[in-house]
Amino acid sequence: MDKVVHFEITYDDVERAKEFYRSAFEWDLQTVPDMNYTVIMTTPVDETTRLPQEPGAINGGFTERSSDVPAPVITIQVDSIDDALKKIEAGGGSVVTPRTAIPDMGAFAYFKDTENNVMGLWETM
Repeated sequence: MDKVVHFEITYDDVERAKEFYRSAFEWDLQTVPDMNYTVIMTTPVDETTRLPQEPGAINGGFTERSSDVPAPVITIQVDSIDDALKKIEAGGGSVVTPRTAIPDMGAFAYFKDTENNVMGLWETM
C-alpha cells in the first residue's frame, strides 16, 4: 500500500504564506533558494534519514500557485513513478508534470485524478 508522505501548500506571495503558517502553527520553515522552494517542518526528523521521528507525521513545502498546480497537493510515495503514471493513465487520470529528478533525494511527478485534483508522486532514491 502506498502512503501519503508529503504535502505542498500553494501560494501567491511566499513571504506572506510563510509568515502566516509560521505564526499560526509555529512551523519551522527552511528556504532552499536553489530550488525556489520552502520546506515546511511540522515535526522533527531523524538527522540521518530525514524522515519524521513520529510515526504517521509528515512534512511538506510551499510551491507557487500555477495553472498546473492551482491548489494544495497531497503527495504519495511509490516504488516507481513511471509504473504509477502508467496505472494512473490506464485508470483515467493524466500526467501534469512527468518524473522529475531531485539530485541526491529522489524524484517527483504531478498527476490529475479522475476528479480533476492535482496530486503528487514521490520516489525515493
